[in-house]
Amino acid sequence: MKAKSGWKLLIVIFVIAFLSYVALNGIPLWGPYEIPPLGQQVRQGLDLQGGLYVVYEAKVEPNDPDKDSKITGAMRVIRSRLDKEGQNEAPVSRQGDNRIQVEIPGIQNPKELADILAKPAVLEFEGPEGDIIITGKDVKSAKPAYGQGNKPVVAFELHSEGAEKFAEATTKYQGQVIRILLDKNPISEPRVNSPITGGEGIIEGMQDIEEAKQLANLIESGALPVELEQVEIRTIGATLGVNALKQAIIAGTICIIAVLLFMLLYYRLPGLVADLALVLYIIIVMAVIVIAKITLTLPGIAGIILSVGMAVDANVIIFERIKEEARSGKTIKAAMDMGFSKAFRAILDSNITTLIAAVVLLYFGTGPIQGFAKTLIIGIIASMFTTISFNRFVLKLVIGLNIKNKKLYGI
Repeated sequence: MKAKSGWKLLIVIFVIAFLSYVALNGIPLWGPYEIPPLGQQVRQGLDLQGGLYVVYEAKVEPNDPDKDSKITGAMRVIRSRLDKEGQNEAPVSRQGDNRIQVEIPGIQNPKELADILAKPAVLEFEGPEGDIIITGKDVKSAKPAYGQGNKPVVAFELHSEGAEKFAEATTKYQGQVIRILLDKNPISEPRVNSPITGGEGIIEGMQDIEEAKQLANLIESGALPVELEQVEIRTIGATLGVNALKQAIIAGTICIIAVLLFMLLYYRLPGLVADLALVLYIIIVMAVIVIAKITLTLPGIAGIILSVGMAVDANVIIFERIKEEARSGKTIKAAMDMGFSKAFRAILDSNITTLIAAVVLLYFGTGPIQGFAKTLIIGIIASMFTTISFNRFVLKLVIGLNIKNKKLYGI
């Protein structure tokens, strides 16, 4: 039993050491393929590395009653296209009366992406079998209106060729859903209540008339609800300065080393286990950020630091509970089981409440606020795994070595 626990513990240490090496230095695979260091793969935000600044002017009449809804619709389309390019943290905001400002971090070819944002999108009506029924070219007009029960709807009219295709499809798919896609993203999923044979129909299910206006604008134009003219484009530097990221990395490294040393010196063997868990936690968080293509900004770094603090705090709660149980006369194994059991509820409650707050920020926030929420959510989930599951598994292996000197457990 003792030898088995020892071998398992050595394997765990080796795996974490190997993952740490790969995370810091990368590793070649075969031929031209390799796993680069995680630090090189992290996408940095405007405040860390600068990027592209673009301003568009909406070509809309000053007295157009639908001006605001058209500009809002254009901002939604731009937001959607940025998300498809992996630029989730790029802020899109309204500037003045009829301009839209976009800031995109880390762009290598500014003109190419700026052209992508303003080009016509692809509008398609897709049947339940995945077939394309009609496209934006078949739509003659689409207007917001009020239908039965004074409920907001979108009334649309098709060209003759599109009307024939749509009549055939709605007859075939009566009672089923036809999806309306913009750039392959669904913007509406109306159900066919009856065949539409006259080239005119309505789309129901809108919450209010503003939603109906935005959907009508998207359908009628087949792309951006209003023509955009690029009036300004320039590259911008990192708002935190050239050396800010390096300084943050140095400060974070010093803090992590200090925490690792404190846990090791104060809690001894359990502290060593906590250090292994913390290293694994950092690797998991950084790997998820890279895989999910999350753009890391200063608020995002704050979310990581906060979750690191919560992970360390959870370890402290567990180890203090274990010490209390051991001092009451229980064996180390019994003290560990009781310590984890009693600490679990407090750790779970604090993490769940923080997770709820992070989800609310993610849902209602924009830009940097979402960046903070994303890294905080990732950190909370990773810390729950490493603190509860990994810590307990490795600590059992340590106890399996049959080390009975309580001083080595910080007791």
